[in-house]
Amino acid sequence: MRRSYLRGWSRILSDVQVCPCGSQHPYRDCCRYHATEEAAPTPEVLMRSRYSAFVQNRAEYLLATWHQSTRPEQLDLADSPNWVGLSVLEADETGDSGHVHFKAFYRFNDQWRFLEERSTFIREAGQWFYVEGKTRDESFKPGRNESCLCGSGRKFKRCCG
Repeated sequence: MRRSYLRGWSRILSDVQVCPCGSQHPYRDCCRYHATEEAAPTPEVLMRSRYSAFVQNRAEYLLATWHQSTRPEQLDLADSPNWVGLSVLEADETGDSGHVHFKAFYRFNDQWRFLEERSTFIREAGQWFYVEGKTRDESFKPGRNESCLCGSGRKFKRCCG
């Protein structure tokens, strides 16, 4: 598969910013799959890199890692929400199939929301692909003294609140 989304990524690989996927590792080390031919080794790693691609509006990467049986022809991310955090609740793989259960937190208008998804992945020719997910989307109110959703380690009221 030709990965045309690799063009122009050398500047991102030199950044030392913390990866948006919540790993607390530098972006260039964690979600390097955006800028290399290397395939994500597990469904959880692929899901984290896809989350980071949503944060960064990398539609080409999302389409390239979406299984052909369910992949849309186009993906418009122009109206994507402001994603702020990710929490992986469970991940497993058996043979060439895998599942990841996660919550992705975002802000829409002045409301905090989360998207909870149970995703299905399949491995073909050594590469994992996202197939589909069962989702629910709800609003919620973070507690002021809770840890911030963005993963900064600070209290919510002092960070994103």
